[in-house]
Amino acid sequence: MITRLDAPLKVTGRAKYGADHHFPGMAYGYVVLSTIAHGEIEAMDFSAAREAPGVVGVYSPFDPLEMRTATSPLFGETWVPLQDKEVTYYGQPIGFVVAETFEQARDAASLVNVAYRALPAKTSLMDGLATAEDAPPARDGAPPSLEVLADGVESIEDAFAASPVVVEATYVTATQNHAAMEPHSAVAVWDDGELTVYSGNQASDLQAMEIASALELELTAVHCVNPFVGGAFGGKGRTSAPAFLAAAASRALNRPVKAALTREQVFTATAGRAATVQTIKLGAERDGSLVALSHDSWCSTDTARSFVEPTSHGTSREWYATRNLAISQKIVPLNVPPTTFMRAPGEAPGSFALESAIDELAVALGMDPIELRVRNNSTAPPGKDLQWSSKHLDECFRVGAQRFGWAHRPPGSRTDGDWLVGMGVATAMFPALRFPATARVTLQADDTAGVAMSGADPGTGLLTVLALVGAESLDIPADRITPRLGDSTFPSGGLSGGSTATASAGTAIMIAAVKAIDELVALAADPGAPFEGHEVTYADGKVFADGRSMTFGELLRAVGRESLEVTGSSAPGEELTKHSFSSWGAQFCEVRVHKLTREARVSRMLGVFDSGRIINDKAARSQIMGGMIWGVSAALHEGLEIEASGRLANGDFASYLLPVNADIPAVDVHFVEYPDTLHNAVGARGLGEIGTVGMAAAVANAVYNATGTRVRHIPITIEDLLED
Repeated sequence: MITRLDAPLKVTGRAKYGADHHFPGMAYGYVVLSTIAHGEIEAMDFSAAREAPGVVGVYSPFDPLEMRTATSPLFGETWVPLQDKEVTYYGQPIGFVVAETFEQARDAASLVNVAYRALPAKTSLMDGLATAEDAPPARDGAPPSLEVLADGVESIEDAFAASPVVVEATYVTATQNHAAMEPHSAVAVWDDGELTVYSGNQASDLQAMEIASALELELTAVHCVNPFVGGAFGGKGRTSAPAFLAAAASRALNRPVKAALTREQVFTATAGRAATVQTIKLGAERDGSLVALSHDSWCSTDTARSFVEPTSHGTSREWYATRNLAISQKIVPLNVPPTTFMRAPGEAPGSFALESAIDELAVALGMDPIELRVRNNSTAPPGKDLQWSSKHLDECFRVGAQRFGWAHRPPGSRTDGDWLVGMGVATAMFPALRFPATARVTLQADDTAGVAMSGADPGTGLLTVLALVGAESLDIPADRITPRLGDSTFPSGGLSGGSTATASAGTAIMIAAVKAIDELVALAADPGAPFEGHEVTYADGKVFADGRSMTFGELLRAVGRESLEVTGSSAPGEELTKHSFSSWGAQFCEVRVHKLTREARVSRMLGVFDSGRIINDKAARSQIMGGMIWGVSAALHEGLEIEASGRLANGDFASYLLPVNADIPAVDVHFVEYPDTLHNAVGARGLGEIGTVGMAAAVANAVYNATGTRVRHIPITIEDLLED
């Protein structure tokens, strides 16, 4: 365990984020946003803006920048601003003003007059349920609706009819924003026909592909740099509007251009998490064994239907052993800002519904909620033959129950002065994935080594992981490794998303290190080399032969070389046909609800997780704690309020509630560590997102235990807990 390598730079303010780059002659862009939710732009009057001090360029669908729709292998089409006059949501980027200073650009943008042909807007998920559409097939090809029925069972309805105990309820989750510390921004610089873009993004090489596609450039002419990313959580996976606009405006003006969204603009000019409605029905035997489970989900999406929040497919399809299963996913296109991946997409809101329903079933059965979950522990996803590669969820619950004092939980609330106190629990699960990745390992003549790849570190600690895995693979101390990330000219490191980075990058590093050692050993025995004709071995950063040893740096100097450089690549392979893969966890929460004010406060939390091998315990705990806090935020704080006009009523940090230190007590995290080498050679599985999963349900379940009030929507407010 070592301190994060980027920590000193960040805490001293020396870390250089995208918007921190400055160049001579740089201009500043400000994005103009729509003020209707649906319609067509009939005219845009820029006359006053053009005459404003410092303005050097104004752009709109009537005078567009030279761009087209972007594409990339991972995401397909990505929306590019100013390409047409259609408005599909309130706060959509529709113009761009560039001036000598940010203040001049901002002030000039306020002078732009826009005439619209307004059309009726659909902004309510609840109102749109009646006209919902089937979601498109999932990324793995799964249809929007599917059933798994036991032999002899003709329908899911028959399975419920045969169930001695049945519970059914509908759960609702709110729209959310990623709320990353660093607003979306970019600095674009052209030099002799080549473009460099500095912008916080989750994959510099994917961003380069999208910008090259939008500007119709060769990929080799685009260089994207993102060494530091101030939070992303899925919201910076695709290229942002400021990056597209800055790049195109810089080309048009032949000077560097910086564009940054204001905090309020981030809430609409980027994508967020969908709102959901989920109906869950559970049928069980008297002993708690699940007979049937149905999970019907609806989520909001934009009018382009660009993203589906896969709540039923991300949870009920895999979590519990049940003889009969039916799930469905529908979408409701609305005139609202786009939705996209957001920390545990599908699993986070889906777990609130599923784990609340499991708690309701436990109450109906008079059974301990942990006992019910363990009784229905699955060995493989229902209807699939591929068993989990490694699963120790039962141990997570056992260890967690002991550490949290679950045995002392009364069936109803206990009191502590003016507070009602309750405990809640929930299962956490997040699929263990890997992306293709390539790493470059360089052995240097000064006995140091470099590890480089294009992936990003959006605050997760990936840079430090590169150093740790590189050091282990090369058998040298970590302080002799120089890790590098966030540059599209480096080998493709994959997307820092989906909790894939450690498994993907680490495996590629291990393969590259083996190649480097093999080449080093061969070099040592080459004609004219120090160990010519001898059998050479490697250990501890040294080559050995004939009773002698040399460090790899000494060997390189002896043969007149400054370095030895190799690349190694890794991708998911045949293991996908042999096992199912996931990380697991048990979330525990204690909540206090004031008897008079009905204010709900989380008083303590514990998460116990089975995520394979833990590479850096300190960073892993930090990741999990952040996720658990996010779960509390979803349960008690976060939720965007969309007015009938499509305007966000609370689209700023003054009114979009997020937890502060006073809202979060001490958080306890524990790992049951079983390296999963069936998944990847490193043995690590993703843990960046699983910390969020289940926590909102654990809070809601604790609220029920404290008050006897079952709240089936989040965020939970004081009004929900007021007694009649």
